[in-house]
Amino acid sequence: MAVHKYRIGQLVAFAPSRQSMPASSSEYKVLRLMPPENGQFQYRIKSIAETYERTALEKELSLRT
Repeated sequence: MAVHKYRIGQLVAFAPSRQSMPASSSEYKVLRLMPPENGQFQYRIKSIAETYERTALEKELSLRT
């Protein structure tokens, strides 16, 4: 059984695959683990620089260094 790569509370970088969706360059916090969509896990994330949450696919996230 596959598991989510990231966990709640973890800080990640977000690079949206849709270029029409601008994103803040700051770090994002994983708020919620969501079920897969087309075989890709999803996450609810939020940047401290934005007032709203986003949904991101696992392939759009990476660990902050």
